[in-house]
Amino acid sequence: MGNGTRKATVTAIATTALTLSAVAPASAEPTPRHCVLNTATGVEHCSSSRIALTAQANGDVVQGTFFDGPDYTGNSLTITGPQLCEKDGWVNWQFDLSDDWKNKISSVQPWGNCWIWLYPEPNLGGDRDGPFKENTGNVGSFMDDRTQSIGFS
Repeated sequence: MGNGTRKATVTAIATTALTLSAVAPASAEPTPRHCVLNTATGVEHCSSSRIALTAQANGDVVQGTFFDGPDYTGNSLTITGPQLCEKDGWVNWQFDLSDDWKNKISSVQPWGNCWIWLYPEPNLGGDRDGPFKENTGNVGSFMDDRTQSIGFS
């Protein structure tokens, strides 16, 4: 192998190595996004850190947290309201999901004395599933990735 061929081979290997190191591995996942939505104001704050959002929910009652992955993984949406839910047999608060969250919920955590009902249509329409009374790592095949509105009771 002549000097010119060896130099071209080394250059090609070095270029390939630099190119590969600049590309993220195929298994790299994007950082999950965590959002807090205040239903009283309609204001939503998002961050890549749940800790950064703790102050956003300060003073409000956390009524539920929703995840787009099973077992509380992936992106999360925490919904806050003005007070604890009442156990009176009625949906006390309802929320229609934004397009970013429609048909994505896979696991739920009820808070604030709330039971969670999941609906496949806006405005609490369609056959609901629930109540989810405790942390549920898998909402089941009936509502997994099908929720468009949420009832809190």
